[in-house]
Amino acid sequence: MKFSIASTTVLSLSIISQVSSFSTIPNTSIPRPPTSSSTCIHSQSQSQSQSHSSDPMTEIKLYNSLSNSKETFKPIKPNAVSMYTCGPTVYDYAHVGNFRAFLTYDVLKRALQYFGYEVDHICNLTDVDDKIINKCTELDISLKELTGKFEMKFMDDLEALNIIKAREYPRATEHIDEMVELIQLLHSKGLAYQSSEGSWYFNVDAKEGYGQQLIKLDVDNMKQNASGLAGKQRTDGGDDDVVVDGDDDDDNSDDNGDDTDINTNSNANANANANANTDSDNEEDMDADEYDADKVGMRDFALWKAYKPKFDREDATWDTPIGKGRPGWHLECSAMARKYLGDSIDLHCGGIDLKFPHHENEIAQSEGATGGKFCNCWLHNGFVNIGDEKMSKSKGNFLTLRTACSTSDDVRAYRYLIVSSQYRNPLSFTDAAMGAAKGALKRMDNVMKQLDDALDGYDLHGDIVSDGDMVAVVQKELHNFETAVADDLSMPRAAASLFGVVKAAETEFKRYKKAQKDDASGDDVTSLDLDGLGSVKNAIVQMDRVFGVFYDVPKEKNDDGSEKEEEVVDDSISEEVMELVRSRTEAKEAKDWGVADLLRGQITDLGFAVKDVKGGDPIVTRI
Repeated sequence: MKFSIASTTVLSLSIISQVSSFSTIPNTSIPRPPTSSSTCIHSQSQSQSQSHSSDPMTEIKLYNSLSNSKETFKPIKPNAVSMYTCGPTVYDYAHVGNFRAFLTYDVLKRALQYFGYEVDHICNLTDVDDKIINKCTELDISLKELTGKFEMKFMDDLEALNIIKAREYPRATEHIDEMVELIQLLHSKGLAYQSSEGSWYFNVDAKEGYGQQLIKLDVDNMKQNASGLAGKQRTDGGDDDVVVDGDDDDDNSDDNGDDTDINTNSNANANANANANTDSDNEEDMDADEYDADKVGMRDFALWKAYKPKFDREDATWDTPIGKGRPGWHLECSAMARKYLGDSIDLHCGGIDLKFPHHENEIAQSEGATGGKFCNCWLHNGFVNIGDEKMSKSKGNFLTLRTACSTSDDVRAYRYLIVSSQYRNPLSFTDAAMGAAKGALKRMDNVMKQLDDALDGYDLHGDIVSDGDMVAVVQKELHNFETAVADDLSMPRAAASLFGVVKAAETEFKRYKKAQKDDASGDDVTSLDLDGLGSVKNAIVQMDRVFGVFYDVPKEKNDDGSEKEEEVVDDSISEEVMELVRSRTEAKEAKDWGVADLLRGQITDLGFAVKDVKGGDPIVTRI
């Protein structure tokens, strides 16, 4: 499936109904923007090098899945944030649903940096699990060859999306010693045991409060073996109703981050069906999660999977003090977070499908080992849907970044679509949504080009001190923007503030153009408000430290590292058409229907159609 989005453009941004009204800020001096000869501003380097001018202890509220409520974020160390995020399983390309999570992490990190915090970010790479083993066997290639290829593709996609890299991307295969040590520590505390076939399991019944941190697991009503299907699913896709792997957004949990409703009877029945199809004569062919007859408790989950000659590969198993085998899926995150960030961390992020079992199991492992609190704030993002259907690999409706976004403009539009959304809500990936995002970026790019031209040669050094109307608008919108970002990353409101600033510049350029036309004498009696325009450019650059949408998208690379030629698509819409659409919108707002119809006819004569969207933006397409 491929989305054709090149022919659709939306010329104004929807103002989300969540936008709140704020009082106007008193006039103050505004730092002049840096000079730039290019519309594209590399916001990644700016985010890392610049800090917010206000107090770094600006109060930030985040929705904490531990309490299912917004809380004031308070890091363990003043002004320093430790942040762990769940990364990809590198056996295939990540899809655009996966990248919503990685873009959410990026916005969070950028916001924290904007307000003056130093962020120490770790993101793991799962490079050994059932799917990887199966694919290596299917393709007859080594573990390193497969995972190395898709790790590189993942890093290329992060760069394409202008995502600020984590400090480290630790691989599971390079942290076997740390995982073995953690199992030994859990064993010494009575929380881990070895089965007769050699696998190690976490003793769920021995851990008080298991399943009660991010969800409210109804343990009393759970039937035997309610957790055992995880390995089965990770092997063959299984049933979508049970959460299995962070790499696939395959499970629809609650949309707003409230308590996850675990249907234990349904899960148990699904698991019973899976077990009914298991051939007991082929125990050697099953991994530890599939063949779990030796588990003490049927909810216990695998920490270490014993080597099975007919299932495992030599390059995906290790000889260790606890036996030959490979790590369970949940263990690596606990071990890596502990190694790189310490026993207690400030933030842990992931998709909402990871609440259970993955994140609950992480908490059990980490807190069981240390006796202290593992993480103070858990942040989970919502799903990406294809239309009204969730995106997942098992449904076959997933899209890789480069499949969905064939041009640089598409890639930037996808970033904007994600970063301007409310991260906890589900998001539909549609032609219309991408068209709206492309239209919003085109509008911003046009304004930035106009600003560059207007401010060329103008002294932009020092502070802009002005009591003009435009500067006042910019000050108000900057305040609204920062208030929105600090309020649980309310990016729709932040985007409304961004476009409030963009509109201020558009209005000034329109005023100047009209004044020139009205000046019958031919003398240049009008001038642009350069101080006001300077404040606009400064504000856009400042806001982009969080949005990160003004940048040059690197070209996609082939497997050999060479650059691919980008598909050339002519989706340009002339400024003349754009001006007519804007004028028509103004006429409709003024209820001047005759003028609006006349302008629609002129747009049609130029080869374009304009479609009004209730509650949204007009969509312009070629006829």
